[in-house]
Amino acid sequence: QVQLVESGGGLVQAGGSLGLSCAASGRSFMSLDMGWFRQAPGKEREFVAAVVSSGSTTMYADSVKGRFTISRDNRKNTVYLQMNSLKPEDTAVYYCGASSGWSLPMRPQQYGYWGQGTQVTVSS
Repeated sequence: QVQLVESGGGLVQAGGSLGLSCAASGRSFMSLDMGWFRQAPGKEREFVAAVVSSGSTTMYADSVKGRFTISRDNRKNTVYLQMNSLKPEDTAVYYCGASSGWSLPMRPQQYGYWGQGTQVTVSS
């Protein structure tokens, strides 16, 4: 079992920045690929970014590439999402997910564990 707890969401003006954190406990963090997804009201959960267990490889959705950065600290069992140049369309609940057995997973179905989510609201 893996428990994930996100933090760091909030309200920010367009063009601003926010940093999200996801603390993991339970199963060995270093064996897990980690990802961030988001879900806006009335929409499906969509991929934002992922990082492999070692931290050596990352992947981003085109909509956030160049603005968001995913990273992880395996000593602290934590994955981060730094969000810069935020836009109103980035408004959503952001979820942290943990995955194993896939190659850089980008689909929600490839994640077996989820956090409770944290709200990010970007005002125009």
